[in-house]
Amino acid sequence: MKSKVAPWIFTASCPSVVGTVDVVTRYMAEAGNYIDEIHSFDDRASGLFFIRIEFIPPQEDFSEQDFAQAFAPRAAEFDMTWELTAPNHRTKVAIMVSKYDHCLNDLLYRFRTGQLNIDVTVIISNHPDLEPLAKWHDIPYYHLPISAETKLEQEAKVRKLIEKYDSELVVLARYMQVLSPSMCEYLDGRAINIHHSLLPGFKGARPYHQAWEKGVKMVGATAHYVNNDLDEGPIITQGIQTVNHAHFPEDLIAKGQDIERVTLFNAVKYHVDKRVFLNDKRTVVFGG
Repeated sequence: MKSKVAPWIFTASCPSVVGTVDVVTRYMAEAGNYIDEIHSFDDRASGLFFIRIEFIPPQEDFSEQDFAQAFAPRAAEFDMTWELTAPNHRTKVAIMVSKYDHCLNDLLYRFRTGQLNIDVTVIISNHPDLEPLAKWHDIPYYHLPISAETKLEQEAKVRKLIEKYDSELVVLARYMQVLSPSMCEYLDGRAINIHHSLLPGFKGARPYHQAWEKGVKMVGATAHYVNNDLDEGPIITQGIQTVNHAHFPEDLIAKGQDIERVTLFNAVKYHVDKRVFLNDKRTVVFGG
């Protein structure tokens, strides 16, 4: 039974060798830390081991420094990269958006109601349309127009804003621009994008209309980390729903947007809850 006390989160990865689970759980037991939740995965394809633990310290005055000093030598024996996340940590998030408001609206609602342990520090857009929504939430909104000629200049301004607001995560909540290779590299591992997943795939303008013309039988969405392969970064979450001949393009769009909202929310929640590990071009995701 999970504790009602907010836990600390321990995450780690290392090469797959005998004793990886034991070195962590043995230390937790010796330190008196109660393990409230544990997930681990040994990937025989990559030869890597991943582990995530939620734990409750025996005393309220738990010291990260003392934990690190005692555990670091043991971790070093396994070439283990590890991290501690405090119960009160709120991830600072920058949201990038264009004109569609469904994903932004959903994230702001879940932020406001405490469903996401985040602080939305800034909203950046290449259009002015959604500024009233940002103002209603008292969040700074920056309208940065973009064209092929000004792309790199605009992205430089975006970088400055990300750094100004100390954003740990960038969420592309239907930001309808392709990022440059340098921007993708800058955001590697800390930017999440959402896009439709129509089968078969339809790229370009009016994808849902293309899908309707072909009589698709399912619509969906994919949330993934941004990389330099357009819409092909490491996948975090996906959603899907069946449709039929009675669904017209506007129906497909409405269903697609609903799936996009939930799929993006789940991806952001998994990321900020430290449930996602990058594993080369794939991810390891420990669901909650």
